[in-house]
Amino acid sequence: MQHLRAADAAAIAKLATQATLGIAGIAEGVHQSVLLSVLGTKGASAGQLPGQTSGITGLVYSAVRGLTKLAGLGLERALAKLQPLFQAADQSAPESPRREAVLAAINGVMGDHLAASGNPLATAMRLRPSPEFEVTGKILVLAHGLCMNDLQWKPAPPANPAAPPPPGDYGAVLAQALGYTPVYLRYNTGLHTSQNGRELSRQLDQLALQWPVPVTELSVIAHSMGGLVARSAVHCATEDKSAWLAHLKNIAFLGTPHHGAPLERAGNWVDAILGSTAYSRPFAQLARLRSAGITDLRYGHVADADWQGHDRFRKRPDSRQPVPLPRGVASFTIAATLASQRSAIAERLVGDGLVPLHSALGHHAQAGRTLAFDKTKQHVLYNTSHMALLTSPQVAQQLVAWFGRDS
Repeated sequence: MQHLRAADAAAIAKLATQATLGIAGIAEGVHQSVLLSVLGTKGASAGQLPGQTSGITGLVYSAVRGLTKLAGLGLERALAKLQPLFQAADQSAPESPRREAVLAAINGVMGDHLAASGNPLATAMRLRPSPEFEVTGKILVLAHGLCMNDLQWKPAPPANPAAPPPPGDYGAVLAQALGYTPVYLRYNTGLHTSQNGRELSRQLDQLALQWPVPVTELSVIAHSMGGLVARSAVHCATEDKSAWLAHLKNIAFLGTPHHGAPLERAGNWVDAILGSTAYSRPFAQLARLRSAGITDLRYGHVADADWQGHDRFRKRPDSRQPVPLPRGVASFTIAATLASQRSAIAERLVGDGLVPLHSALGHHAQAGRTLAFDKTKQHVLYNTSHMALLTSPQVAQQLVAWFGRDS
């Protein structure tokens, strides 16, 4: 936490207060479940809310909630008075990559809650052109994945000083090789992918309109969840007839869970298991801490209709609205597997540690859901993890070859 800024204290205090209230609610829920199991309906009072106790016990939990809210409000007010001093200190401090990584992780897990509660820790979407590169008419947007940020495209220096230095991030590689101007996207990965997609479409419209030279091409490199956000942005732009879509030439997906990720589906099973008995049901609230962005990864949601009107924690079959690859746009996909060679078992069960191979390649048992990537626009890396796709020399080489074909 030493890398967080002083001004983050008020936001963390607010979050801690909400967490304390949540834990008290879980404890009271367990207490009430025990009472009902022993006393039956006699253990409940008229007008009593589900999960809340009555009598002296109820007064105790009510006091805990009241004192927690009062303490939290007092701390927030005290910190608010110190805010000008915090801001002055923060303005003199450089941006810390570690702080940004911590905030990105927090937003990935509970970014929807942060945004809904007005917490200052919530990340606002922004497109950041890099000042070190020449501005050309060829824009390259780089979209990161879950719990990450735009600074994390840059590869870490090798542990062995004698080892050759890694290539720069893909933005730098394509700027040097093909004359692109990199623009790095940062967004709150805890929000629904379709919410981020709609906002990205809006910001790309503004970017193309305000670009200092005429835009001749717009291409996208998207890692993991960033690929779902990019597809959602194209889907929204198609519906809204947004002007930026006319410039879109290439999209490269790196380990994108087009048809979901098993780990989120496992999380959904945790919901179902915890909710199956009266004693464990209050603990289901812990499983429900994960954000809307994470639950969208269950099946790879792209459109608003995929989640609107549904309980996102309730186990249900895949009912996504099919969204095909964009017409007239060169769509590429790079998938990774931890296996040393491709096989039916590796494709379905191994994958890159987070995303199965068939999901990253767009394959689906239902023809209407399959994403029709051309064979020449697919590439599989073996002995490679999901996160290694961010900084791989092989990926950089493949992107240059693909994006440079028509240049």
